[in-house]
Amino acid sequence: MATLALGGCGDDAKQPFSGQVLDNPYKVPATELVDTDGKPFSLADDTDKRLTLVFFGYVNCKDICPAVLSHLASAMTRLDDADRKQVDVVLVTSDPNTDTPASLRAYLDRFDSSFIGLDADFATIKAVGLDLAVGIDERDPGGHTTQVLGVDSANEAPVYWDADTTPVQFANDIHTLLED
Repeated sequence: MATLALGGCGDDAKQPFSGQVLDNPYKVPATELVDTDGKPFSLADDTDKRLTLVFFGYVNCKDICPAVLSHLASAMTRLDDADRKQVDVVLVTSDPNTDTPASLRAYLDRFDSSFIGLDADFATIKAVGLDLAVGIDERDPGGHTTQVLGVDSANEAPVYWDADTTPVQFANDIHTLLED
C-alpha cells in the first residue's frame, strides 16, 4: 500500500496525496476486541477489505471525534461503488468505561450505519493503541491521538491522516490507495 500511495503522489495525480506514508508501517495486532453486536473482532483477523480506516475516539467527544467521523462519512459518499466496497471504517472506543456496544452503534449510525464500532476493557484497548502509536489515557479519553490509520490487507498500517484531513482529501487518497 505504501508503494501505491507513493505512486499516486507524482505530477500526474489529480490532487497530492494528503496522508502521511510511514517508512516503517505499524503492525496491526490480532488482539480480540468486541464489535457492537457483541461478537469478537480483531483489527488484524477480521478486516478483510483492501483498506480499513481505523480511528480511536469516543461517544461523548464534542469536537474532534464527530468532525473526523463526519469527514470519513462524507469521503465514503464521494467514492464510486467499486472503491466503497473495498473499504471499512472502524471506531475503537478510547473510553470503554463509559461507551458500550449499544452507545457506540447509536453514535456511529448518526454518521454511517456501515461503520464498525469496537469495545473492550481499557487495558486491551490501550495495548492495541500502543501497537498503533495511539496513546490513550484512562483519566482523559479525549487525550487520544486524533489520527486515522489506514490498515491494508497485509495487516499493516503504512499510512495515517490527521484530524484536519478534508472529505475530498480522504476520498482522493482512498482512491489512490485502491488503484492497481
